Amino acid sequence: MKTAMLLKASAAALCLGALVGCTDLKPIQAQIDELKSQVQRAQQDAASAKESAASAASAASAAQQAANGAQSSANQALSAAQASQSCCDATNEKIDRMFKKSMSK
Repeated sequence: MKTAMLLKASAAALCLGALVGCTDLKPIQAQIDELKSQVQRAQQDAASAKESAASAASAASAAQQAANGAQSSANQALSAAQASQSCCDATNEKIDRMFKKSMSK
């Protein structure tokens, strides 16, 4: 009987100790609130980084298109220069033939 009473008294003491320990939740709640705040900031930072990455990808795509346009223009200019050089070479050959003909007469 004494053992049962002793067990009941220790169980009551444990419950009382647990209740006393549970009443001081303010520090834990403050830590939870701080963690929530940090998570929210991290989410905002991640969203901002995602936006920046999308903007950078868009700028890179525009730069690639501009580079492709510039390459196309350069290729056209090279083709025109080669055609002009070919024409110039042909004209020089004609002039050389004319001088040779006139010198041989």
